[in-house]
Amino acid sequence: MQHRTRQVLTAVALTSLGFGALVAPAGAAESVRLNYRGFSRTVPVALLTALAETGDSSGSLDGLLNQAGQNPAELRSLLTRPLPADSVVLDRSLNSGLGEWALDQLGDSIHTSTGEADRQALRSALVLSASDDSHITLLEVLQKYPTEEVVLEGDRIQDAYNSLASFLRPLSIFL
Repeated sequence: MQHRTRQVLTAVALTSLGFGALVAPAGAAESVRLNYRGFSRTVPVALLTALAETGDSSGSLDGLLNQAGQNPAELRSLLTRPLPADSVVLDRSLNSGLGEWALDQLGDSIHTSTGEADRQALRSALVLSASDDSHITLLEVLQKYPTEEVVLEGDRIQDAYNSLASFLRPLSIFL
């Protein structure tokens, strides 16, 4: 009887694990609210991915870039420019006082739409971005942001990139 109960519990556990593996990752950003030079539009992350991969902008992204007078090639460059980062070292560093300060600085440019848990969401997106290939790109951060919508302040994104690069530079000795 005990053996049969153990077999049933094992089967239930294995089945649960199997179903868990079939479920897509929850909580990844589906859209980005781009605020740029007084204009604001919500665009699907898929449009930014297409811009990064092909160089072509379309739909609401194309409209926003035209209104703001922004060159799609410049945005593409910002989206795809990699910064080297080890995910473990990055996680530890972002959980320090200096790391929280850096997250606050970056949070002025990339943040949740509600303004809640900005540090945690940004830390998660940065570490997840680095975990795949030991590099961070803005596009990966947006793709891995753990809320349905992420806000990107386009006017400040170059400064944010530079701040992140400055924060990561001393950490690169661990790569």
